[in-house]
Amino acid sequence: MDKWFEKAVFYHMYPIGMTGAPRRNEQTEVTHRFGELEEWLPHIQSLGCTAIYIGPLFESSTHGYDTRDYRLVDRRLGDNEDFRHFVEKAHKLGIRVVVDGVFNHTGREFFAFQDIQRNRERSPYCSWYKGLNFGWDNPYHDGFGYEAWRNCFELVNLNYWEPKVREYILDVIGFWIEEFDIDGIRLDCADCLDFSFMEEMRRYTSARKEDFWLMGEVIHGDYSRYVKPSMLDSVTNYELHKGLYSGHNDHNYFEIAHSIRRQFDSNGGIYRGLRLYSFVDNHDVDRIASKLKVPEHIYPVYTLMYTLPGIPSIYYGSEWGIKGRKQDGGDDCLRPAVNLKEALSKVPDPKLLEWVKTLGKIHGEQPALAYGAYRELLLTNRQYAFARILDGTCVIVAVNNDEKDAELRIPIPVAGRELQDLTGVESPLCQGDAVLLKLEPNESRILHIR
Repeated sequence: MDKWFEKAVFYHMYPIGMTGAPRRNEQTEVTHRFGELEEWLPHIQSLGCTAIYIGPLFESSTHGYDTRDYRLVDRRLGDNEDFRHFVEKAHKLGIRVVVDGVFNHTGREFFAFQDIQRNRERSPYCSWYKGLNFGWDNPYHDGFGYEAWRNCFELVNLNYWEPKVREYILDVIGFWIEEFDIDGIRLDCADCLDFSFMEEMRRYTSARKEDFWLMGEVIHGDYSRYVKPSMLDSVTNYELHKGLYSGHNDHNYFEIAHSIRRQFDSNGGIYRGLRLYSFVDNHDVDRIASKLKVPEHIYPVYTLMYTLPGIPSIYYGSEWGIKGRKQDGGDDCLRPAVNLKEALSKVPDPKLLEWVKTLGKIHGEQPALAYGAYRELLLTNRQYAFARILDGTCVIVAVNNDEKDAELRIPIPVAGRELQDLTGVESPLCQGDAVLLKLEPNESRILHIR
């Protein structure tokens, strides 16, 4: 049975940033900002997105990843009832909702850590954290040491060898499923989590919601160690992310094609059959519009993200070309406040916004882009064409990163001869078992053949 996430297109929302909420949570009252977030839902639907990844949402001290309380929506955004209404409204529009699961570490204001600060060796929570040592100290001078995520001592690593930690976090996940009817969790720092716990999480969530989606943030290594029926459904494809921008900056489609061949080729691809999470930017990396040396390359970049194997996602505002780079080691510039109505009234690149809508529509209408086998058809440094083949039909994608026109002869990998240009350009010419295309600089063409 097909699962909803196999053909999904995601929209990534970082709510603390996009609503302009304070970067430090020093308030006692609740500020209801979910009304602003709900205003985005019709826009997200218009892009052809069928799922939202939103977070972090747990009550936290600063950026959202230093959790105070796993059962409360961050008071800077609203309360639990606000989020429940948000999910209901998204579901009515046919949009699934996935939340950020920050389970590798807690903040220092989490109840278990504060109990250790008060009671030291007498605390019943001493076994909840890694590396706790009362003979050491830490940068906050608590009089004890502990293991922190990447030596960021505001993030205290949980100890998953302690059964009570596992029990607590699984109960938290059950709470979010039962109270809010969420459809999945994106596991922050999944490459730091214990494998046996993620397997336990898989069993726990599947028992409560058969099609519950588990996706992990994994940057390096062998993705197939994580994506398997007993563990996660997907992980972040950072290898493709890197290739999508550097392959254009270097005018080197060989880099992208090599990665895809290695990952997904029908003959030997190490991740063939897996559906990894594709992205060109997110809340942790520079915006794609700031990374590209040639601004017009953003069009073929998005074409490839939507049509190569993977589950495509858009980071809020990048659909119309928002820029942003890390500054002084901080991520605030990647996570700006955006007034949607104002932004859409003066979109800097309306052509890009329309192209993203077109790609979303095509992805939703062409099952081959979700389920089709990948086959490379043509490759040079500056031109690239491939097919996604399903049940005797195929979608052919061709892109050009050159500053001049390119004339391509692309072999047709199926027996069909009925051609449709899905990008709205006049139908291409056929010559024997090939299709002849002329691509303008930075142009993309997507053809359906049956």
